[in-house]
Amino acid sequence: MEFGTGNSMIPTLISVVLMIAIFYFGIIRPNKKREKETLEMMEKLAVDDVIQTIGGIIGKIVQVKSDVVIIESTGMKTRLEIAKWGIKSVIKPGHRKNTEETKEAKETE
Repeated sequence: MEFGTGNSMIPTLISVVLMIAIFYFGIIRPNKKREKETLEMMEKLAVDDVIQTIGGIIGKIVQVKSDVVIIESTGMKTRLEIAKWGIKSVIKPGHRKNTEETKEAKETE
């Protein structure tokens, strides 16, 4: 009685390779892309950017330090020190970024 032949291993091997490919392209690759975008956003933080934290706090950046930013809420002008990793997104870039982008666009023309 023969247990396994060479032909029965090929479909199993193909299915394992397909599962690994689906896992890589469906989970690992998008996460790496998201991490890269988040790190890029953290590096580009500047004074006058309006940000939203993971906790839902919205405020304008008044000072940027190495690993934290100090934001000011719009209502009562309360200042908070927030870790950069706690920033979810930049809602509205500050004036400085817009002028830098305008200068770069004019130089390339």
